[in-house]
Amino acid sequence: MSVHLGEALASPSLKAAEPLVLNDVPGALDRPVRWVHSSEVLDIAPLLSGGELLLSGGQALAGVTGERQAGYVRELAARGVSALALETGPALPGVPQAMLDEAQAAGLPVIELRQVVPFVGVMQEINSLLVSESVEQLQRGDQASHAMAAELAHGGGLDQLLAVLAGKAGVGARLVSPSGLTLGAAGSMATDDVGSVTSVDVPVRGVLAARLELHVPDDGDSSLARVAGERSVDILGLALMQRMPPGLKELAGTELMRAIKSGSQPWQLQQLGPAAGFPADGAVAAVVIRTSGAGHLRSAVDDVLNRCVAHSASYADNAELIALAALPADAGAARTAVLEGLRALDVPAGSALSVGPLGKGIEDAPWSLAEARRTLDLPFVDAGVADAEAFAVELLAGESLDPATREGFVQRQLGAVVEHDRLRRSGLLATLTVWLDSGCNTAQAARELHLERQSMHHRLQRIFELCGGDPRGTGRLAALHLATRLARL
Repeated sequence: MSVHLGEALASPSLKAAEPLVLNDVPGALDRPVRWVHSSEVLDIAPLLSGGELLLSGGQALAGVTGERQAGYVRELAARGVSALALETGPALPGVPQAMLDEAQAAGLPVIELRQVVPFVGVMQEINSLLVSESVEQLQRGDQASHAMAAELAHGGGLDQLLAVLAGKAGVGARLVSPSGLTLGAAGSMATDDVGSVTSVDVPVRGVLAARLELHVPDDGDSSLARVAGERSVDILGLALMQRMPPGLKELAGTELMRAIKSGSQPWQLQQLGPAAGFPADGAVAAVVIRTSGAGHLRSAVDDVLNRCVAHSASYADNAELIALAALPADAGAARTAVLEGLRALDVPAGSALSVGPLGKGIEDAPWSLAEARRTLDLPFVDAGVADAEAFAVELLAGESLDPATREGFVQRQLGAVVEHDRLRRSGLLATLTVWLDSGCNTAQAARELHLERQSMHHRLQRIFELCGGDPRGTGRLAALHLATRLARL
């Protein structure tokens, strides 16, 4: 369901803009374009899912600094955008060198549109083509699914079903169990001939039972392979159910995760927990992952949890993946291992992960899940892996204190520091925050801020003057620390 960038640039509506590729990104014209989008919003990257050709008139870019222009390019590249096309003219006479340098380093093709064309027409032409292609691929995927259903009705096994799929999609097909055992295979798996591998999860009654791997040759159609694979999931699930139906423990695990997600009553969780392998009074911690590929990340997250804890369960729903870890007696160390394992995961750009606080029993699982989600909703938590326990103050304040109360407290404790920063752009509040978060360790704070120790001492002296003296050894220390945390909200 894509066209190549070269094909998009050759389309009549876009060709009229006299497009010129300004940087040398290997294979740029062969990049697939999944959709054409137009926007003047600088913070557009989080709203994109990758594969887009982004059109911009450059008006917003012309009015910002070179650093922000470079950041705009960096964010688009991290999101997996296929290319950025900028219209040059009175607003943006030329594409700034800072943007081109950043784009070259990030591998993002930048195209100059030297003539004015209606972006609506460009999007209409190319996106219509993409929609038509999508419909055709969906029809071919349905044909493969129907042929597989007929084969299953006639008693065909996994190898026979995969042979039908491989023939219809022009791929090699292999079905692999969660533990890595090959359950069935068909078609060519020669690695020299494979251009890409597409994976699709195959659940049985909500439990991950297998993974379908589609080996697409260099001259194959990876989009068709994915559509055909997704259309075949139900048929393969039925075949797997006939061969090895999921056990009660796996089904209970799925029901437990659904109950936790919906915030069920404690008595329901206490019934489902032991059936799913979670002791009713055993420590737990929830995990939340928001990403464009939640279903595809599930196996990798399960692997991390299996290495770190004795038992876990997971559940994928749209763009969110949730999981629950049963923690041993040394719960803190196990939870830390889960955090470190998740931080080592290779996740899509823009993904956000959070590990909820320690719950003392299965009835605390919904609370741990809710705190993990609230952590990801904090305005200053960026993409990556966030530890909900590190934001306990902010979570409590956000739930219990209204904005006016928070703002008034910050103003009373830190008003002079905030005003100093506003007038002189001095960054004293950030310095104070790092110093307090380090346990008032001046040397460590200086290292984190990349400051000479003497400079750090000078900054602290100025902060103390503005705050009424050195707070160490006084009750004001806790109030100042709380104010720095609330200031972020």
